[in-house]
Amino acid sequence: MQHVIAKSDGVLCQLELPEPDQVLMPGVLWGRHEDLLSPAYWVAAGRVAGEVPKDGFRLGRTLAEELAACLLGGHGLPAEVGLAAYYRVRGWLQKTNDELISEAHLYGLLSEPLFVGGRPIRYRFARQRSSYLARSLEIISNFDENAYGDVAFRDYLCALPGIGLKTASWIVRNRRGSDAVAILDVHVIRACIIMGIFEGNADVSRHYRQLEKIFLEFCLRSRVRASVMDAVMWGQMRAISPQLLKIFIDQKCHFKDALSPASGEVKGCPETIAIEMTDRQVAHWVG
Repeated sequence: MQHVIAKSDGVLCQLELPEPDQVLMPGVLWGRHEDLLSPAYWVAAGRVAGEVPKDGFRLGRTLAEELAACLLGGHGLPAEVGLAAYYRVRGWLQKTNDELISEAHLYGLLSEPLFVGGRPIRYRFARQRSSYLARSLEIISNFDENAYGDVAFRDYLCALPGIGLKTASWIVRNRRGSDAVAILDVHVIRACIIMGIFEGNADVSRHYRQLEKIFLEFCLRSRVRASVMDAVMWGQMRAISPQLLKIFIDQKCHFKDALSPASGEVKGCPETIAIEMTDRQVAHWVG
């Protein structure tokens, strides 16, 4: 067994994981927990993170607010910019009785510079997403989300303007802390490619549901909630420097078929990096 000593909420705890040469999934070994981005590393990080926060991953109080948060963030935008846009729109949503805002009003709100880190930033998709959001808010105004299971809820959201599987999964995860869906953004995809559970040419635009099934199976075998693993991967992957990430990707530092047939030993990455797991960090914002 591998013994991991980690710190969770300021308290030291010990985890036990299978040996590095044990099979986690077909063709994928556990690897060493001290190897950055190995399967064992992510399992340890996910278990230390623990459960879904008490209030879930919600960014808003209502479905309309959560829809705004996820639609205004995500693809093509740094998380901080998406949040700034959301906070501005949320202020107006909370002033209405029906949570409806016209496209023209939304465009005006999003056209004004946002201030991120003390600097004015232009929101790149003001016209497109003001249209998407205005129409989507109107469609969901009489929607009863409690009548739907997690996957059916996501399927409903996918029919809204500008909402695809990733954004719909994000809304469902945030609202419900759901483990039935996965938010396969670029950070999570990279982590899964490096581990070897996704192929290097994994394409979520064509095979989202198939890749999601693999990710959920990984979480099930790891005994880590998918909603937590998703958030942990997103938070840590976006914090890794581009230079270090390039080493992992360019040198194909993954853990698929990592058992050396010649020596019978587990091969490590080009650069093995031992890290100390710090206090609980579960990201609430996934782009």
